[in-house]
Amino acid sequence: MMVDAFSEIRKVFSDRTLDPKQLSGLTLAFLGDTVYEEVNRSLTVLKGDVPVRQLHLRSIERANARTQSRMALLLEESFTEEEAAVYRRGRNAEVYTRAKNASVSEYHHATGLEAVIGYLFLLGRTDRILELLKTGWEAAGVL
Repeated sequence: MMVDAFSEIRKVFSDRTLDPKQLSGLTLAFLGDTVYEEVNRSLTVLKGDVPVRQLHLRSIERANARTQSRMALLLEESFTEEEAAVYRRGRNAEVYTRAKNASVSEYHHATGLEAVIGYLFLLGRTDRILELLKTGWEAAGVL
């Protein structure tokens, strides 16, 4: 799925290998945001073929800093030590932007969650990404 696409992109465009442990929290979050959105949109379409406006409205319930922050706080205890370290790196990174409808604290927690997703993506751990998202969305009441 997503990992295969990343491997193919790397083969075509770059021979650079990546060590996720060497990437900044914000770089991991940048990638994690895209992975999160791909899973979210796929889930939205799987729930039913409806007009695009309805697809958008259904997906934004899960794709916002406030929901991601709530998920991060609910998932913190289930992170492995390695994931928790990545989460803290993303959460504590100095950001220069802010979400429209979320506090600074919520934005930081959301960034931490996205960093974990980006990290797991680069490790090829799609199974763990889906497990965390399903658990987090269920716990946050948006699944």
